[in-house]
Amino acid sequence: MALIPYSRQSISHEDITSINQVITSDFLTQGPKVQDFERELSNWFGVEDAVVCSSGTAALHLAYAAAGVGEGSLGIIPAITFSATANALKYQSAQISFCDVSPHTGLIDPESLEYCLEQVSEEQKEKTNIVTPVSFAGSVAPLEKCSLLAKEHGFGLIEDASHSPGAWKQEESGSKTKSSSGLWEDASTLSFHPVKHICCGEGGAVLTNSGKLAESARKLRSHGIARPFGENHETPWRYEQEELGWNYRLTDLQAALGISQLKRLDDFLTQRRALASRYLESLKEKPFCDHFELPEIDPGNAWHLFVIRFKEKGKRDLAHKFLKEKNVLTQVHYVPLYRHPYFEKMVGKIRLPGAETFYRGCLSIPLYPHLTVNDQDKVIEELGNFVNQFS
Repeated sequence: MALIPYSRQSISHEDITSINQVITSDFLTQGPKVQDFERELSNWFGVEDAVVCSSGTAALHLAYAAAGVGEGSLGIIPAITFSATANALKYQSAQISFCDVSPHTGLIDPESLEYCLEQVSEEQKEKTNIVTPVSFAGSVAPLEKCSLLAKEHGFGLIEDASHSPGAWKQEESGSKTKSSSGLWEDASTLSFHPVKHICCGEGGAVLTNSGKLAESARKLRSHGIARPFGENHETPWRYEQEELGWNYRLTDLQAALGISQLKRLDDFLTQRRALASRYLESLKEKPFCDHFELPEIDPGNAWHLFVIRFKEKGKRDLAHKFLKEKNVLTQVHYVPLYRHPYFEKMVGKIRLPGAETFYRGCLSIPLYPHLTVNDQDKVIEELGNFVNQFS
C-alpha cells in the first residue's frame, strides 16, 4: 500500500510553468516577481503591506526586530507551538515567558496570558515587549482578547499565522476576526513551507498595516541596506548599510511559485474544509468517540492540521506506531516548548496544565488538499482497527 503522509504539497502544471518562466528569464533573485508576490499577498489578505522572506522563521525574526524587540525585551508565547515562535525572540536576545493553552484546542489561554502579564514588573513594561498568539492548526487565536490584554500592559501583538491563512472566527463581542487582517495585531507572519497552505519550497511573509514596520522589515531582510537615491540622482547605484540585518531574501523562483499557489488558496481551503468535515462526520460515532476527542466544529477553520486527542494516556503513541505500520503517517503537534532541553535550561522544569493535557493526547492525522477519498477512507479504517483492539 502506498504511503499516506500526514501532509504534503500540492504542485500543479501551472506552478511548474510559472517556475519555468522565471528560470529562463533575466532574474532568478532580486527581480520583479518578489514585488509582484508581495502585492498579491497584501491584496488577498486585505493589509497595507506584505514583506516576503526566506522562511517562516525569518518572517518571525523580521517582525520581532522591526517591532523593536531587542536585548531586555520580553516575549510571551503559548507553550504549544513550533520552536521558531520562541527562537526568533532569542535571536533578538529577548527573554521568553510561556503561557498556557486550552486543553481542547491548543490555542493560547487568555486567562493564563493575563496572569503572565500581571507578573511583569513595571520596569520591564517600560521596554519593548511582545505577545505572540499562535493561530494553531488552522483555528484563529483569541486575538481580540489578547490584543486588549496586551495593550493594557503596554505590549505589542504579533500573530503567528503560519497555520491559518484564510481562517476566521466569530468573537464574543460579535465581530468577525480574520487571521492576518491587521485588525488586532501589529503584524502577522506566514510560512510557505511545503506542508503549509501556500508552498514556495521555503519562504515566509510579514503582513502589516504599519508602513514603518514594513519598511524596517524590508530593510532588515537585505542586510540592513537602504538605497537613498532615485534613478535621477548622479549616483543612483549608491547603497548604504544603516543597521545590522540579514540575508532573508526570497528568490524570484520561489515568488513565482507563491503567486501561482496563492491563486489556488481558496480552492485549497475548500478542499481542506471538505476533508475535515468528512473526518468529523465519520469519526464522531462509536467506537472512535470512546477513545479520542475531535476538533471543534468551526466554519472558519483553515484546517492546516486535523488533530484528534486520545483520552487515555499512552494510546496516542500506540496509535502513531500502529498507523505507521499500516503506511499511515501521523505527527504530534507539539511537545510543549518548555520540555525541550534548550528552553528547560532557560525557564526550569515547568508544567502548564492545559499544555500538558493537550500534548498528552494530540495526534495529527493526514490532511492535505489532494488527499483522496480512498486514502482518507484508509485512514479512517485503520483508526477503527486500532481502537477496536480495546473495545
